[in-house]
Amino acid sequence: MAAPGPVTPEAPFEPSQPPVIEGFSPTVYSTSESFKDKFIRKTRENPMVPIGCLGTAAALTYGLFCFHRGQSQRSQLMMRTRIAAQGFTVVAILAGLAVSSMRSRS
Repeated sequence: MAAPGPVTPEAPFEPSQPPVIEGFSPTVYSTSESFKDKFIRKTRENPMVPIGCLGTAAALTYGLFCFHRGQSQRSQLMMRTRIAAQGFTVVAILAGLAVSSMRSRS
């Protein structure tokens, strides 16, 4: 059986640093932005998504409140309203993606 050849030591693994992949940049933006700045930028780009999210949360909260109080008819109505608000949010996301892809082509 042949003896293994000399082993070259590799650089130690550093978990705090992202791996280096040729041709890949982990950040798209040259400056890092805070959560607040990113939220404001994304809201300005597509303001319908936060509105849909708030509508969904409001319908869910009020529907659960009505369910707790025993108002089953109103609770059912609010759950259906929540589904409609979720659909609105998904459509808003897709519309925002379509608009942003059209902008990037120009």
